[in-house]
Amino acid sequence: MTTSMPTADAPWLVADIGGTHARFGLISQLGAEPTDVRILRCADYPDLVGAVEDYLGRIPATVRPVAACVAVAGPVRGDRFRLTNAHWDFSISESRMRLGLGHLELINDFTALALAVPELPSSAFVRIGPGVRWAAEPMAVIGPGTGLGVGGLMRVQQRWVPIPGEGGHAGLPVENEAEAQVARVLREQHAVVDAETALSGPGLARLYRALCVVHDVTPEVARPEQVCAAGRRGVDPVAREALSMFCGMLGAFAGNVALTLGARGGVLLGGGILPGIVDFLADSDFRDRFIGNRAVHGYLDQVATELIVAATPALRGAAAVLERRVPVPEPV
Repeated sequence: MTTSMPTADAPWLVADIGGTHARFGLISQLGAEPTDVRILRCADYPDLVGAVEDYLGRIPATVRPVAACVAVAGPVRGDRFRLTNAHWDFSISESRMRLGLGHLELINDFTALALAVPELPSSAFVRIGPGVRWAAEPMAVIGPGTGLGVGGLMRVQQRWVPIPGEGGHAGLPVENEAEAQVARVLREQHAVVDAETALSGPGLARLYRALCVVHDVTPEVARPEQVCAAGRRGVDPVAREALSMFCGMLGAFAGNVALTLGARGGVLLGGGILPGIVDFLADSDFRDRFIGNRAVHGYLDQVATELIVAATPALRGAAAVLERRVPVPEPV
């Protein structure tokens, strides 16, 4: 599976499709940063083709991509893909033909985010607590957004290899009585309760509503961003408790992922929620819960936890996938 080199008139299209937003950009030369980046709402389009065609209508008419890599929120298996937290359901091969692309590849969005990590500058990360990223050791990438994404990265024969998965649907870490009370409420309200149920944008709102039930109070806010704002300002004590619980449980979950992958190369945090609460996250129980009271005492103490603050990092990861599809010239 190969593709041609990108040029200014025949670039690569890279995209990051989540449950809420679709991010697009163009790569006009190897190693370049994405240009003409646009963010569209998934709900405004019936499928991938509709969103891509609208995006292409916003850039110069002379530019037509020859290849594309699209990072999507969900497992990629076979030709048919359906977004986990949105209504898009489409054929990859049919979409490629409708868009006139020589190559169209779908990858998991956290595969793209993981592949972007080695490509990003140090300024793209904010440290959450102490720890170091051991060179060439496995890394984990975790991100609460519309869902809860989890991916990994391993160094194999001088090359970073992504480890895709659906770790967001692993069990919800419940480690104290307050969390147990909330978990009981969530189980009464939902057929399935997993990590994503609480550790995502919608999950933060669920935590808040469940705590309102536990405390027998009327919710004052509804949307995740409102819970974040009210919790940070301290104007709603239940919202602040929900935000604190969210950070603590996310820390415990991140520690579990780090142990599972042996992620001594660091745990990198992405997603749409955390950049807006970085100060709260840094002052929360996140790091203490990450280390935790574990049988392998000391294993996680020196493992770095860092927040990715780059604007559209998964686009860089999608470009890295296409770069690997360019044929290597034969030695003369």
